Amino acid sequence: MKLSLRAVLPLTALAFSIGAGTVYYTVDGSPDAQRPNLDVSAQGPAAKAQVAKSYVGDPDDPATWRLPIEAYMATPVQARVVSSARDELFDQCMQEAGYPDWKPAPDLPQIGGKTLTDWRYGIHDAELASTRGYHPAQGEQEAYDAAMTEGAVDESGAPNSAVSACATKVDSDVPTVQPEGIVQQVSGEAFSESRKNSEVVAAFAKWSACMTGKGYSYKAPMDANDDPRFADSTEVSRLEIDTATADINCREEADVTRTWFDVESEIQRTKISTHLKAFNLAAETAKQAVAKAQAV
Repeated sequence: MKLSLRAVLPLTALAFSIGAGTVYYTVDGSPDAQRPNLDVSAQGPAAKAQVAKSYVGDPDDPATWRLPIEAYMATPVQARVVSSARDELFDQCMQEAGYPDWKPAPDLPQIGGKTLTDWRYGIHDAELASTRGYHPAQGEQEAYDAAMTEGAVDESGAPNSAVSACATKVDSDVPTVQPEGIVQQVSGEAFSESRKNSEVVAAFAKWSACMTGKGYSYKAPMDANDDPRFADSTEVSRLEIDTATADINCREEADVTRTWFDVESEIQRTKISTHLKAFNLAAETAKQAVAKAQAV
């Protein structure tokens, strides 16, 4: 089975070995062999004890932290297995339909954050910021831009009906592992609500005061990251680098990232507990998709 880099799921979960199953973690970082209860009747606030917990790997590297919600999603390795299987089945289908020269859209290289928590709360890599500010590594940006420029040039003459038919067949044989709607919903809601939490707001205020002391006027960390003066993907100014460097220093002083992560983790766990049946089913659905992909 060929391995494709075509992404079907952002790198939003731990990359454990395929076939090992999902591993869940306690807040102190120790593996928890007991999976969240898969009894679909479990529901409501009383089920919170059965919800997966957050995990902090390297305290200084947010990219190694894991939110509770990630326990109910496919891992990056599992997502790549599913993506590869789907690519292979799609190519076979198009060949059998009489279009052996059909060419899919090119794979898009990874860019920016590599995990769900990597850039979720803003930048944190001081070394990268010292040369790239709020931008991804130069090599990543160039590879991504090149893939976008190349685009898809399909000269097979395959009609949309043939492509659609193969897409339907592939979806039936090996479904995608995109997070279920409830998973995406809770992820978005928890992130939005966490920004309004009193602890996070206090951390933002401390960060803002720190930035003011360094000559920068922003109310919240994301205001700096989203400054339109830094939006050009082809240019990294001295101002952007200086701002990003000050941003990271002030984040550390105000403990912004860890505070935000802890608050969002608890919000997620509360929300998941009220929809535990749906979340357990989402985890099982992802598991089944991986199993089908491995059988290809």
